[in-house]
Amino acid sequence: MLSLQNHRWAVRMLLSDLKSRLIAATAITEVAAKVALAHFRNSPAIETKADQSPVTIADTQTEQTIRDGLRQAFPDDGIFGEEYGRSGNGINMWIIDPIDGTRSFITGLPLFGMLLGFVNADGPQLGVIRMPALNEVYSGAVGLGASCNGDPIMVSACTKLAKARLFINEADKLAVHEPQVFSRLVQSAELRRTGADCYPHALVTRGLVDAVVDYDLKPYDYLPVSAVVDAAGGIMTDWQGKPLTLQSDGRTLTAATPHLHAQLIELVNS
Repeated sequence: MLSLQNHRWAVRMLLSDLKSRLIAATAITEVAAKVALAHFRNSPAIETKADQSPVTIADTQTEQTIRDGLRQAFPDDGIFGEEYGRSGNGINMWIIDPIDGTRSFITGLPLFGMLLGFVNADGPQLGVIRMPALNEVYSGAVGLGASCNGDPIMVSACTKLAKARLFINEADKLAVHEPQVFSRLVQSAELRRTGADCYPHALVTRGLVDAVVDYDLKPYDYLPVSAVVDAAGGIMTDWQGKPLTLQSDGRTLTAATPHLHAQLIELVNS
């Protein structure tokens, strides 16, 4: 009996810690969103990084704001961000993508996001997907469920790819580098859309989209998102169906149900 009581106590403490972290992460991204929006549609100067991706002052200032908030709230945790890399050590690590969709940001498209996640030895534990220009925030954590602007959300019950609403992200890259997969994807599902970045995945968490196939992502693109997808009852893995880690190859599948997820695995690996 004592062992069971100890287990329950440990679970309560874990959930309490995650809830506190999720509240803090939501607040930190709320402050950082104001930094990003101050530059949105104001023609910020654009530079090109070594990997040929664009970066603006909005990216760097936003990440710095998030880092400052995390250091104040969780000084012992590590941080891994897109613009400033890794800092700190330890099992507990925060993952930051300050502006997920810099190309959207640069062109005035309001579908750029802000991602913040927390991972430990057991994998992604919580995530925040904030859409600053849409005034939407999706969040979730292990054992705590998921929400959009504070309201509970859940994935759809779709189990058949033929009836699914599917987003094909990074379609231009897929068409060039995975032409056979791309050809199968555009002939699948009942409703197809092409897109990019985090928002299609966020729409899965509230049941508006059933699945997303994505390509060429970095850990800061997928780890925060995967935590929200899981918390909403969905599944996000690599193309082989393996859990996402810092070492994953950047090809991801997001699905509302296990049956739908299995069909996607079969399709992309045929």
